[in-house]
Amino acid sequence: MRLSANLYPWDVDGDPGAADRIAGLGLSEVTLAAAYHAVRAVTPHHPRHRIVTRDAAVHYRMDPGRWRAARLRPAQAESPGSFERAAAPLRAAGIRVTAWAVLTHNARLGAGDPSCTVENAFGDSYPWALCAGSPAVRDYAAALAAEVASLTEADAVELEACGWYGFDHLSAHDKAAGIAGTGAGWLLSVCFCAACGQAYLAAGADPAELRAAVRSAADHILAGRGDQPDAGPGDPGLLAGDTAAVLLATRAALARRFLSEVIAAVRDAAPGKPVLVHSHPDPRATGANPGYDPAVLLRPGGADGIVLACWDPGTAAAHVARAAAAAPPGARIAASLLAVAGLGGQPGTLIEQAGAVHRAGATELRLYHAGLAAPSDLAAIGSLCRAWS
Repeated sequence: MRLSANLYPWDVDGDPGAADRIAGLGLSEVTLAAAYHAVRAVTPHHPRHRIVTRDAAVHYRMDPGRWRAARLRPAQAESPGSFERAAAPLRAAGIRVTAWAVLTHNARLGAGDPSCTVENAFGDSYPWALCAGSPAVRDYAAALAAEVASLTEADAVELEACGWYGFDHLSAHDKAAGIAGTGAGWLLSVCFCAACGQAYLAAGADPAELRAAVRSAADHILAGRGDQPDAGPGDPGLLAGDTAAVLLATRAALARRFLSEVIAAVRDAAPGKPVLVHSHPDPRATGANPGYDPAVLLRPGGADGIVLACWDPGTAAAHVARAAAAAPPGARIAASLLAVAGLGGQPGTLIEQAGAVHRAGATELRLYHAGLAAPSDLAAIGSLCRAWS
């Protein structure tokens, strides 16, 4: 089974021993961030720093001509080219590099143009969440994915947040405990921006009536009066009548259009280069792993594979099995295992976790995250690589 570990460019750039350290674990592939959201990260192995803080930006050398007429433009990280500088020694050590790009999660762009962000039923804008229904966001995401895919240092591309982002967000000093992941969390992820309003109208629905229904349902749960605090959007009682069906169908159609345009841009920019999408098999899901039916995501002309967040060992196998059952034959199904104890992972059981997801249908693994890993975590990753070599 193929094994890959996630890395940031700053984990390798400026560290002459990084590539050999990664290769020494037995890894032959890495997933290296090329375009990423704002982050504060520890770098326990780097010779020059221990904490890195970065705003949302691209970490390769941009092509200015590609973005000259664009409404939304990514920021260029300083100094330019850290992706290329990290990829070069990794490739020289015999390690394949997959370029990792985050698309609809960008607080810098959202703050600069709120009209392109998700707007909930109460009129609150989410600067971290670019709206997948916005034409400007679709253009931006397609151009970004194409530019990343065309990087000569990239053997493949992985797309995170390739679809609906929503309420859930790991922001600093978060004061929204108890909402994310619940029925209210999903209701607060439904977008009512101008572009989405037009989509609801085209579907034959009244955006104002939909907005009022979602507001009422969300307030019902937030006030503690809901009987189903963990209900999903399609569950009876959360939204009256056919409101849920209209919302789900419209949002699914917008997501499919977004996905189709992004994948087409990648195929045009880098014919034959594999593309995988971070996703969830429930089409209602939002966030870094937005929901798509695997049969839709992996259809002919779609993605080559799906990357599943399997960070909870208790549910990982069932999560993989659900996706594998719906995926077409030959699709790549990558299970992402949390390999860092400091992030809540269980690196001591990685071998058992790998076996469970493999039996459930995973064809490859992603180990999150070799750059954030302590020495004991790296030792567990090395043991896994030896066990599956």
